[in-house]
Amino acid sequence: MNFNLYLVPHDFTAVGDAALKYAMHIGKRVDTEIQVIHIVDDASKVNAAKQKLEVIISGVTPIENVSLKAVVHIGSIFEDIGKIARQEAAQLIIMGTHGATGMQKLFGSHAMKVITSSNVPFLVVQEETTTENVGRIVVPIDLTKESLQIANIAGDIANMFGADIHVVYEQPTDVVLNQKMNNRISIVEKNYDDRKLKTEFVPLNESGTFQKKIIDYSEKVGGNLIALSYHTDRLLPQFDKFAQTLITNELFLPCVIINAQSASSVYF
Repeated sequence: MNFNLYLVPHDFTAVGDAALKYAMHIGKRVDTEIQVIHIVDDASKVNAAKQKLEVIISGVTPIENVSLKAVVHIGSIFEDIGKIARQEAAQLIIMGTHGATGMQKLFGSHAMKVITSSNVPFLVVQEETTTENVGRIVVPIDLTKESLQIANIAGDIANMFGADIHVVYEQPTDVVLNQKMNNRISIVEKNYDDRKLKTEFVPLNESGTFQKKIIDYSEKVGGNLIALSYHTDRLLPQFDKFAQTLITNELFLPCVIINAQSASSVYF
C-alpha cells in the first residue's frame, strides 16, 4: 500500500502530543495523511476545538510525504472512533494513554473501551514513549486462535522498519496443550518464513504472569514495540489486566493492539 491514513485522537494534553509525534515518526516512511481528531459532545464546541487542533498542527515540523488535517466530530469517543476509522478506511489509530492510576484512563475514560469499539488496529503510546527506530518487535502468542491475528500486522510493521520479530509464548506442561501451542507457533513461523522476516521464537517458561514476562523479555532484548491481539469473554473488557498492563508498560514501549475477531469467522 503506497498511501496510509492514520487517525490520532487528541485531547489537548501531552499524551495527545506524544501520539501525534509517534504518528509522524512512522508516517514518514510512506505517503501518509494524518487526521488529528477531537470529538465534542455539542455542535457549539466545534469551532473552538478546530482552532485548538490547528494550533497544534501548526507547531509540528512538516515532513514532505506526510499531510496533517484537523478534524472535529460530534459524538462519543467510545462509540465514534471506530465508526470514523471504518468510514475513512484508516489503516491505524495512534492514540495516547494517560496511564493507569486506579483504573486505566484515556481522555479521562477507559482505553480498552475505546479499543474494543473498532476492528482497526491501535498503536498506543504514553507521554514518555520515545520515537526511536523500531528494531525489535515482541509478539506474544497464546493458545487461542485469536492471538494469531496480530501476526500479519506485526509483520507489516517489521517490513516498514526492517525490524526483527520476537514471538514469545508460554510452553504448557500438559501434552495436549503443548501440542496445541506448537501448532499455533508453526502457523506463525510459516507465515513469517514465507515473508522472509527475521524472527526468533522464545518460550517464556519462568514463573510469573505472562504480561510481566513479556515486559521483562522486552527489556532484556531491547524491544521497541509490543504487538498483541486483544480477546476476552469478559463483560467489562476495560478490566482485562493482561492488555492493560502491556499498553501501560513501565518501559513506555508503544503497543500495537487489535480487537480480535471471533476465530470461528477467521481463516488461519
